[in-house]
This record gives sequence, structure tokens and C-alpha cells, in this order.
Amino acid sequence: MDEILSYFPDLTDIQKEQFQKLDFLYHDWNEKINVISRKDIDSLYTKHVLHSLGIAKIMKFEPGSYVLDVGTGGGFPGIPLAILFPETRFYLIDVIAKKIKVVQGVADALGLKNVKAEQIRAENVKGDFDFIVSRAVTNMPDFVSWVKTKIKKQHKHELKNGILYLKGGDLTEELADFPKATQYDLADFFKDEFFETKKVVHLPLKFVV
Repeated sequence: MDEILSYFPDLTDIQKEQFQKLDFLYHDWNEKINVISRKDIDSLYTKHVLHSLGIAKIMKFEPGSYVLDVGTGGGFPGIPLAILFPETRFYLIDVIAKKIKVVQGVADALGLKNVKAEQIRAENVKGDFDFIVSRAVTNMPDFVSWVKTKIKKQHKHELKNGILYLKGGDLTEELADFPKATQYDLADFFKDEFFETKKVVHLPLKFVV
């Protein structure tokens, strides 16, 4: 938790309390439904919460924005981002029902009114979004094929509407067909060695009629 405060020192008391609760909530849920690996649960704040918040180092979501989190798993990156941006709406989806049960349980326990969680495939989602976030659920070409028709036409941020993707390693080959993609190294923002190969990829997508 101290790690979160060191990188995000301007949290409100409510946000601090919500981030603090994540440790108990995820340990408790993980005993019932294993959504975080046993070896990672004790590194929750570094490997899951702070990793999710890497997106916030690239993008400050404006109030009223609408963000889709595809393949959210236990709620990452959506839950930490929803805490940090309480005036932004987050729609967290996954195809596995038990994972959505955990997400809903955590969101309810934290009182997050800006989170909607649903078991649904990305291809079947209705509506359009300012940004679509995810944490390495598949390769970029497949991911783009799932979400390319779900982007809002009007831009309200400095970065153009599109995908904000948490990925690791060498992405040269994977992004070869996406010359407009920009990679941001999380090691530029976070000191822990876990982030040495971690990146946020921004890929602008055009509105499709």
C-alpha cells in the first residue's frame, strides 16, 4: 500500500481506504475463487494494483469518460483505475462467470458506483467507449478485431480514443501492422524490477460506422 501512496500521493481519504481494502478483499475472495495465482497474491499491490495504475501514468481519464476493460479477470486493470478515477465509468467484462462474481463482490465492498461488471464476450458488447483497456489477454491483432467498432467518435483527451494495453517483453513483431501504436515503458515511472519489461501500448482507433 505504501508503494501506491509513493507514486500517487494526492489520493483522497476515501481512495486511500479503498486501496487499503484491496488486500483483505482479494485474499478473502482468493480463498473461495482462485483468480490470482498463489505466488502473486502476496505481491498484489506491485504486480496487480500498481501494474494496473501504469495506465494512469499515461492517461488521466476525464470526468464522464467511458472505459471498457476486456478480459478483466479479477478486476485488473479496471478496479484500481475505477478507484483512481471515480468520475469515469468502467465496464469490466470477462467470459468466465466466477471472475465476474469476484469483480462484482470487490466493487460492491468498495462502494464503487462507477463500475459495471458482466460476463460477456468483447465481440458482443454494445455501445462505444473513449478507451478500451486490457492486460495482455491476447495478441494485438486479435484484440483489435474484437473491439475496433466500439470507439467513440468524439475525442476529449490529448491521446486519441483507442486501446490502452498493458503488455510485456519485445512487441516489435506483434505491433508490426500497427505503425500508429506508441509504447510507454513503465520502468520510467515505477522503480520495482517487475516493471523492467512492462509497457503500456496506446493504439488509436478510428470511429467505425
